[in-house]
Amino acid sequence: MTVKVLCFGISLDGYSAGPRQDLENPLGVGGAALMEWFFPTQVFQQMHGGGHGGETGMDNRMAERSFDNIGAWILGRNMFGPVRGPWPDENWKGWWGDVPPYRVPTFVLTHHARPMLRMQGGTDFHFVTEGAMSALEQARAAAGGRDIRIGGGTATVRQFLQAGLVDELHLAVRPVLLGEGENLWQGLDMRALGYEVAEVIQGERATHVMVRKSKQG
Repeated sequence: MTVKVLCFGISLDGYSAGPRQDLENPLGVGGAALMEWFFPTQVFQQMHGGGHGGETGMDNRMAERSFDNIGAWILGRNMFGPVRGPWPDENWKGWWGDVPPYRVPTFVLTHHARPMLRMQGGTDFHFVTEGAMSALEQARAAAGGRDIRIGGGTATVRQFLQAGLVDELHLAVRPVLLGEGENLWQGLDMRALGYEVAEVIQGERATHVMVRKSKQG
């Protein structure tokens, strides 16, 4: 069982989300540019459109690979929705409609309790108020020996990296500059944390950089 961050879009200047997230801008203003490598893929088209179109090149193969052997997900609250503070009600059920793409137990970090939410397709959202380590422990128990994928957002990934808990980080580097937003590298010294670049794969619209814990890390 390994803890992974996979297909994590990032700009050349280190931003993994734009500023001012809202209903119209789930990835922040300008943040959609970070995922423009993913939208044309067959994986995305099947996931969100139910069709059989989409590109089948290297970007698609990397997207396919990111779902292999995943037994549980961990998400920050912003990855679940734009609602801030106490939940006003239980009407908001995620960005993805009735059938989220996770299809396994998914643990959402939040400061505000909410009952477990069961969605179609096998996704159960568990809302964790006890912090990142508790979410990781619960994810390990639920994953059945399979890997755990941390889906974001940026602050959540940074928190797990700072604690040295991520075994593999797959960055989908887009040739764009955001200039503002959520910067993945803020406050992180990846070399000191024991990480190194292990592999670089060129896709059609992104460069896929695999970063892993070194044996000395």
